Amino acid sequence: MALLLRTLARQGTCLSRPQFGVFYRHAVPMGTTAKEEMNKFWAKNNKLNRPMSPHITVYQRSVPMMMSITHRGTGVGLSGGISAFALLALVLPGNYPYYLDLIHSLSIGPALLGLAKFGIAFPLSYHTLNGIRHLFWDSGKGFTLPEVYRSGYVVIVLSILTSIAAIAYM
Repeated sequence: MALLLRTLARQGTCLSRPQFGVFYRHAVPMGTTAKEEMNKFWAKNNKLNRPMSPHITVYQRSVPMMMSITHRGTGVGLSGGISAFALLALVLPGNYPYYLDLIHSLSIGPALLGLAKFGIAFPLSYHTLNGIRHLFWDSGKGFTLPEVYRSGYVVIVLSILTSIAAIAYM
């Protein structure tokens, strides 16, 4: 038994962590360090003239890719906007009707006012509907390529329609 243990130890087999009742080998050969492995990795990448990491310009644009980027952007924008609005509500003097009257006194035309409303309604609508799309994906549905594109186009169209409906209602 002692001979078997010495032989296994010399071969680099890990004796302290049996997995499923079988001894397993280390992924990195004994005697190399993480720094040496990292240097070999970068030397290979430099020799093959590979970029440090894939850049967005490497990939062909697709609807799911752009929707993912837009979903993240609307999430950040909505979080920042709500936080800024809450902070301003706490810090600025006056109350809500005062600032509403201030906006009305600027005499902004209906087209610019509608565009501003759309700029608020669309990110909220898009982020909500795309979040619902992600909930369907979490349940394991809608992963085939045609379904991904179809649900993407549905989210875009519904976002535009609900934003226009919200502007008409306001």
